[in-house]
Amino acid sequence: MFDSEQWREVFENIAKNKLRAILTGVSVFTGIFMLIILLGAGRGLRNGFEDGFKGNAINAIHIWGGTTSMPYKGLPTNRDVQLNNEDMKALRLGVAELDKSSGKFRLWRGRSLLNFKDKYGNYSIQGIEPEYIFLEDQEIIEGRFINPLDMEDGRKVIVLADDSKEKLFGEAEALHNWIMVNGIPFEVVGVYKFKSGRGQNDRSQVFIPLTTAQRVFDADNDLNQISFTLHTTSLEGSFRAAERARAILASRHQFDPKDPRAVWVENSLENYANFTGIFGAINAFIWVMGIGTIIAGIMGVSNIMLIVVKDRTKEIGVRKALGATPRNVISQVMIESLVVTAFAGYGGLLLGIATLESISTFLPGGPMFKDPEVSMSIAVQALVLLIVTGTLAGLIPARKAARIRPIEALRDE
Repeated sequence: MFDSEQWREVFENIAKNKLRAILTGVSVFTGIFMLIILLGAGRGLRNGFEDGFKGNAINAIHIWGGTTSMPYKGLPTNRDVQLNNEDMKALRLGVAELDKSSGKFRLWRGRSLLNFKDKYGNYSIQGIEPEYIFLEDQEIIEGRFINPLDMEDGRKVIVLADDSKEKLFGEAEALHNWIMVNGIPFEVVGVYKFKSGRGQNDRSQVFIPLTTAQRVFDADNDLNQISFTLHTTSLEGSFRAAERARAILASRHQFDPKDPRAVWVENSLENYANFTGIFGAINAFIWVMGIGTIIAGIMGVSNIMLIVVKDRTKEIGVRKALGATPRNVISQVMIESLVVTAFAGYGGLLLGIATLESISTFLPGGPMFKDPEVSMSIAVQALVLLIVTGTLAGLIPARKAARIRPIEALRDE
């Protein structure tokens, strides 16, 4: 197999029949190229959707109040369920899987104006608790986040995102300056790095203590949302926690626990599992399509190599008459097939990777598609696939060549 004379003959045969070699390799080149492009595109889709989870705890549950749609114990439908601080306390005591948690009160509908001197901006102002940092995994780049003392004392402090800081302060220092929040002064105590999961134009949130938001903006003890992470990362555990939370709220607000509209519960772990399953199916489909294309390429290469064997019948007969063994003949044909396939496949692999790099460079990432790429492990698998396809493509023609009898080959016209 590693006879230098045999390899020299292989390359001489390929050089004499350049067009045939090109036609032999085109199908494999196309198959590998399409496989790489499809895998890269699939990864780009996955990256885009994963970007939507960036910065958010995967094992989290989020709850919003809704409107009852079922009668319960004589109570009518269409009752609003308003979450409050006591609900948050009840969940902390009653949900065994609960880890980090925070209530949230959001200022919106014209009550989200920030300004510093002559600079203005509308942002989503969120009243939150200190543990909210674990729910969104905020990266603090200046100062600090909301802390327990801010909550206890009802301090008028605010944490900005880097984009809101730049709009309001430009290159100036933001920490310990006072800005106006709907006409009320708040001290900037921190700046975090904003990670948009819903598109490049999505505006950031700014954070103030929940107690301050409720007191200053007349919310009493109302909450718009309750969120908590779990001790467990199992899907079954998250289902138990969600059902337990729904039952506790149903008992407190007098609605049927089976009422689907009384409270809205989002299970991030369930969403992520569904997302992973969908993209696993997409990835499997891509591999089936890519391998199908390569198999078609193998058949094309095998057919062309059969023609090659037919054209070289006399030459093979002379070789066998002079003492060439079936093994020599088989290796000669398979090496030629392997060389052509490997070069063509490697070219398709390189062009596919270069194409993905170009797409990644010139196409801005978004929430649906971002950074199409092929990992090193995938590239290695593709190279192994090349070797296998090259071997298989030449196997049938090589076996046919080995069965040629010298006397019949010399008579062949």
